[in-house]
Amino acid sequence: MADLDAAWTRLEDAAKAAGEKRIVEMFEAESRRLETLTLDVAGLHIDLSKQAWDEAGLEAALDLAHAADVESARAAMFGGEAINSSEGRAVLHTALRATADADFKVGGAPVMAEVEAVRARMKTFAEAVRSGQIKGATGKPFKAILHIGIGGSDLGPRLLWDALRPVKPSIDLRFVANVDGAEFALTTADMDPTETLVIVVSKTFTTQETLANAGAARAWLAEALGEEGANQHLAAISTALDKTAAFGVANDRVFGFWDWVGGRYSLWSSVSLSVAVACGWDAFQGFLDGAAAMDEHFRTASLETNAPVLIALAQIFNRNGLDRRARSVVPYSHRLRRLASFLQQLEMESNGKSVGPDGQPAKRGTATVVFGDEGTNVQHAYFQCMHQGTDITPMELIGVAKSDEGPAGMHEKLLSNLLAQAEAFMVGRTTQDVVAELQAKGVSEAEIATLAPQRTFAGNRPSTLVLMERLTPQTFGALIALYEHKTFVEGVIWGINSFDQWGVELGKVMAGRILPELESGAAGSHDPSTTALIGRLKR
Repeated sequence: MADLDAAWTRLEDAAKAAGEKRIVEMFEAESRRLETLTLDVAGLHIDLSKQAWDEAGLEAALDLAHAADVESARAAMFGGEAINSSEGRAVLHTALRATADADFKVGGAPVMAEVEAVRARMKTFAEAVRSGQIKGATGKPFKAILHIGIGGSDLGPRLLWDALRPVKPSIDLRFVANVDGAEFALTTADMDPTETLVIVVSKTFTTQETLANAGAARAWLAEALGEEGANQHLAAISTALDKTAAFGVANDRVFGFWDWVGGRYSLWSSVSLSVAVACGWDAFQGFLDGAAAMDEHFRTASLETNAPVLIALAQIFNRNGLDRRARSVVPYSHRLRRLASFLQQLEMESNGKSVGPDGQPAKRGTATVVFGDEGTNVQHAYFQCMHQGTDITPMELIGVAKSDEGPAGMHEKLLSNLLAQAEAFMVGRTTQDVVAELQAKGVSEAEIATLAPQRTFAGNRPSTLVLMERLTPQTFGALIALYEHKTFVEGVIWGINSFDQWGVELGKVMAGRILPELESGAAGSHDPSTTALIGRLKR
């Protein structure tokens, strides 16, 4: 522990020293900066050279990772140890994308035979639906899928569909997650129930929002097809066979997964069955293969050349060394527009903890606030604050080098904005340059005195750029696995359990208490504000 405390102190001291420098000047002072801080891994080009650390800062960050024993924690995860200590569970989502001959075990028992069996069932089902072999109650093939889930059962598959969907899909895929009935109504308004397969995703088949939407979907089907006909349009991702049977789902249309797969890490499992059907099995298998390539890199590469480790350390350097408590993720890709939403759950649910596995308070700040949207749209929204606001917010910019979609010339315009923003955040624009420009335009000195400060950009805003050669199933799988392992490394260094989520429970429990009061009128005990609001809603 003393070594870890000393490593933290070195990082904080190095960050303070680096914070007094300009990033752009570090390139002049460090001849190997670009070479050291760029990597090519699993189809991704990762450029960390515009981050805020100098050579001493990077060295201190790597020392911290060694002091926290990231290597041993990594081995424990891949070894199937119960690293989710509060729930006594292994964490092996990596097994879901591994090859059949991989040696993954939980509690000493091999798991790949089970994984392969579920994957084989998924593939058979997906191909049968796509070919029309599996039909609906009226004999029509399925032309649409309604995917019902929430949280990890929704965000991952939804992002995956956006990323990989054909421009003109043969099977349409739509999602319902929110318990707000407006989402269900708007999503199904132009869908034909006689041609729609409903896939309900809930491991325990008890999630309130999912069951509410599942009930609405079943009623929607039954109105058109009758009760028995509705059953032929249902499939489920669950381990609760008694509950799915009671709902009307045939056992051969229920696909399970394991307690060593957390919800936000489950998109590699049967949770993404709807995407495997709508995109085709080859695309889904490519997604798994890309993640497996990143897994192998993360498992075997030294910390000094390890992409997930370095991206994690850049965030820790900003978060803990420079007290920057938010981070923006901006994909310059319309297909990846939901990436920030996905990462909000992955990172903030995983590492939004203030207590460690030993029950003691965390000694330092943990997860940052993650936000973002697609470029170039956000350049006309919050980038003003990013460039000239009083706080410095680190960024990750995601780009795709080559794309054949859309009108000619559009992609080059997109890329020019990506590169320009990364450069502008670092370089900024001096007051002297602004003054010279205004003088050249004949602006008066009085106006210049007020305008120049407003048009000055301080720069020195750190960013990481991740460039995919093309957006393929493989590169997308590698990208998501990169962020999963980054999140894990951060949790190890912060000394927290990244794989439980007790903070999700409290509001759900309290909502369960309030619902009967809104429905039946029985009064409960609440704070004065909540009591008044319940009364207002009942009136």
